[in-house]
Amino acid sequence: MLKNQVAIVTGASRGIGKAIALKFAEQGTKLALIGSSEEIHQTGKELREKGFHHIETFQVDVANEEQMNDMVAKTLEKFGQIDILVNNAGIGFFKPVEETTVDEWKKVFEVNVQGVFIGAKAVLPHMKARKSGTIITISSDVGRYTIPNGSAYTATKYAVQGFSGSLAQEVREYGIRVGTINPGMVDTYFANSVQGLPEKQDWMKAEDIADAVIYMASAPKHMLIDEIVLHPLIQNYPIA
Repeated sequence: MLKNQVAIVTGASRGIGKAIALKFAEQGTKLALIGSSEEIHQTGKELREKGFHHIETFQVDVANEEQMNDMVAKTLEKFGQIDILVNNAGIGFFKPVEETTVDEWKKVFEVNVQGVFIGAKAVLPHMKARKSGTIITISSDVGRYTIPNGSAYTATKYAVQGFSGSLAQEVREYGIRVGTINPGMVDTYFANSVQGLPEKQDWMKAEDIADAVIYMASAPKHMLIDEIVLHPLIQNYPIA
């Protein structure tokens, strides 16, 4: 179903984004991969070495509208269409409110919220014209409840939930589907962590989240999956 479709994946240099890129490539999807550092080009190189050749990479700041619009224009020039946008890029830190600087607050909102807004805005004219498209945002389970020492990060995920829900209602008449995937604990590099630590052995893997993205993107065109929430079995979390 996803073969020869075109997907943009942000934050694809490593972790969940890189796993999503690989899963799409295995489905035969053509890819525009976005990263904030030169590492994104290494991801593209690794995928091509695996035999996936419809791969373009862009070093882009997702919070920069001009750069994102340019990336979308180049993706359309290369592939002719955009079927899927996966807003995966995100950052986080965890500290008490009084220790959080204004610059830190602004930065996490720029990437986690403004980046989602700009990405969606950039692809919408094309998707509306085609009356088709899927926009998936990797949010978090803390977009459904709160945690201590996570005010900035949690606030961004509540914002993403609100944005995505409103956008879904706004664009469904154009055949565009909007959904969020809200993971719990995932073994990645998130928040300067180290992937593969022994204490994370029972956490979800990046591939688990990538599988959820494929599932959401592969749903029949008449069906919208609004939200997927995933947790490792060991995680104790509040039920909304």
